[in-house]
Amino acid sequence: MTAVWQKEFFSYLEWLKAHSKLGEKWAVGVSGGADSLALIILLADWVKNAEIELTALTVQHGLRPEAEDEAQYVAQLMAQYGIEHHILYWEGEKPITGVENAARQARYELIHDWCVEHEVKSLLVAHHKRDQAETFLMRLQRGSGVDGLAAMAPISKWRDLLVVRPLLQVNPEELRKYLQERNVRWVEDSSNQCEDFLRVKIRKLLPELENYIGLTRERICNTSLEMGRVRDYLEKQRDKFINSQVRFYDKVVAAVAPEMLLSLHEEMGLRVLSALLKKIGKLTYPLRMEELERLWEALQTTEFKGRTLGGCEIFILQKKLWFVTELKNKQILSKEDWKKFIIEYPQYGGKCILPYKVRCVLYNEYMR
Repeated sequence: MTAVWQKEFFSYLEWLKAHSKLGEKWAVGVSGGADSLALIILLADWVKNAEIELTALTVQHGLRPEAEDEAQYVAQLMAQYGIEHHILYWEGEKPITGVENAARQARYELIHDWCVEHEVKSLLVAHHKRDQAETFLMRLQRGSGVDGLAAMAPISKWRDLLVVRPLLQVNPEELRKYLQERNVRWVEDSSNQCEDFLRVKIRKLLPELENYIGLTRERICNTSLEMGRVRDYLEKQRDKFINSQVRFYDKVVAAVAPEMLLSLHEEMGLRVLSALLKKIGKLTYPLRMEELERLWEALQTTEFKGRTLGGCEIFILQKKLWFVTELKNKQILSKEDWKKFIIEYPQYGGKCILPYKVRCVLYNEYMR
């Protein structure tokens, strides 16, 4: 008998296929743990009639002696289910401190590069309801705001990939029960018991929170959903302002009237700054809030002359606040060079008088 959560899971996959831009090639991160194995086996059943090309990717970090055996076990299991599988190795020296974050970053980098090379747009991962609750509490401990407490979205963008989390409403106990019913063995990562990691500490604390004060993972996840709705609204308002008030010169320059930006509520102003700096600076992740707040405060003063932040040069000229991609190698742009540029790109000529730094960046973007 198919459990209710499985029916809901398959219905969600059908909705994803029909309403999103996930493409016809899906990659799945599979570690050998119960959660990711349950996800890939569930997907293996579903894709038979879904015209989706499925590939399992296992990252071998080389941090534990048993890691290679676990990766090979996943390879054998995927072969049994007829699923294409690749092991991606984290090469080079490993950090002594911050291993958890470094390993996570390496995992996503390796998977991202593989997906780009093989024209895969979507990565499915097995984050579930307990993961969501743990992430919320971790970010609460770090003092996160609305965006952080919204925790993990069902679909999010990471560089060129759409990261899809179809199990966020499923408890991990259900996934283990499913594997037991399918007679599938999973591996237990010994690091999941190491209390050096904040996530492990929180995982062990969750039952205590539920027993003593009734703070269940369901209630935590519901709060996260509420924060997600607030975040979505704020992002829509931010995008509305950017679309109406910010002029982009391709992906390397943005300009906005400073009085329009500074008329915004601080929360919205910070969000606009974050989005512009991330786009023009070509950042993978947004800047830290402290850096944005210092810039916002500086913009309030009449003494602001400009500064460099997040790979951008920020300055006021011609009654505009400019965000310009920082050039690492400074150059001198002659009038003759600019005339040649205008001939090829006439939209930047005529009455379009641009600051010298803007011209240098545009010239570098197109003519180098």
